[in-house]
Amino acid sequence: MRRFTLRTGIRWKITLAIAAVGALTAVALSLVVHSAARVSMLESAREVQLDRVQFMSRNVDAGRKPPLGFKINDPDLPSQLRQKVQSGRRGTFVQENPGGPQEVWAAVPLGNGQALSLHTQFRESANMVRDLDQALVVGSLAVVIGGSALGVLIGGQISRRLRKAAAAAQRVAHGDPGVRVRDAVGGVVRDETDDLARAVDAMADALQQRLEAERRVTADIAHELRTPVTGLLTAAELLPPGRPTELVRDRAQAMRALVEDVLEVARLDSASERAELQDVALGEFVSRRVKALMPEASVRIVADEIVSTDPRRLERILGNLLANAARYGRPPVQVDVEGRVVRVRDHGPGFPEALLREGPSRFRTGSTDRAGVGHGLGLTIAEGQARVLGARLTFRNVAAPGGFDHEGAAAGAVAVLWLPEHAPTATGSFPVVSLPPG
Repeated sequence: MRRFTLRTGIRWKITLAIAAVGALTAVALSLVVHSAARVSMLESAREVQLDRVQFMSRNVDAGRKPPLGFKINDPDLPSQLRQKVQSGRRGTFVQENPGGPQEVWAAVPLGNGQALSLHTQFRESANMVRDLDQALVVGSLAVVIGGSALGVLIGGQISRRLRKAAAAAQRVAHGDPGVRVRDAVGGVVRDETDDLARAVDAMADALQQRLEAERRVTADIAHELRTPVTGLLTAAELLPPGRPTELVRDRAQAMRALVEDVLEVARLDSASERAELQDVALGEFVSRRVKALMPEASVRIVADEIVSTDPRRLERILGNLLANAARYGRPPVQVDVEGRVVRVRDHGPGFPEALLREGPSRFRTGSTDRAGVGHGLGLTIAEGQARVLGARLTFRNVAAPGGFDHEGAAAGAVAVLWLPEHAPTATGSFPVVSLPPG
């Protein structure tokens, strides 16, 4: 069962977090303020009630009759308040009425030992409460909106730095060792993004050093093997004719070819190779080279075009693709030329999934690999030479009519060489072309 994932940017995550915290804080403060305001109004009502009773008690002690609402020895006086008055103290009491408003009682002792009391219903000031609630709502919205804006700014800055770091890391992964993630991130403030950038730079430097060391070791080993292999070939020529001599010569020739391929890979990896450009008619060039390298292959020119490229390197790429098709594919082998695109197709089992996913890998072996019985250097060299030409080499499989052949494998492998519109310069870079306005 596939797990559902929701992808969101860090900017919106930070904004949502700040907005949520701001909303919760605003709601909590609003409830506290509303409750505190209500308690304050209730306390104010009790003080007013008590002041009125105290004022009226002086008139009653002077022999005047209490006005309407004031009562002497009210039988409904709450017991707690009655006990306080009987002890000679004044006080107030809030009586709860289920389903109705609260009642505020106030009572004071008179000079003759009786109790003067007054009680009224406590009713909140509707206008005051409404104005207070409106102010709280406006303040809460202002907090949420201000927090969200702050979250967008903070999250946007972090998101931009992370995107720059990711883009720089991608460039490093695509073979540009001169890119520094820390420089791409930029900024004055130092935070965890800078720590991440420095860690990625350190990792890239370590990997680059290791790759350079491996390339040097490979090139040195191949170079050192060159002399003994040449001597082995010379000695094999001196052996008497026979089947054993042929086997020795074949193995020595294969070893020599392997050494030359390893040296070529090392030169390509060092990025020191430069193309020697010439203008060639691609269709006519491919037709002649295919006829010389694989006469049984068919060539179809859909559209010819003059291209500026290195004929030697282009022939090397074409030869390796044809050799791969002949060794690991099945006939017929077909070469198509369409403008700046060259396609080489066979009708064999197709490229392995690992090659389609990761690209050519040197010395890859395995029963499911088309290069399993070889050294895996042919396609690696072809890809490296295409890189020198500024071209792109891609690989895919073609299914047979109805899906797959009787063995369940793809019914054809297709290697496509995409030559660039603008050839690389002598420094290996590409010229800057000014486009017409509009």
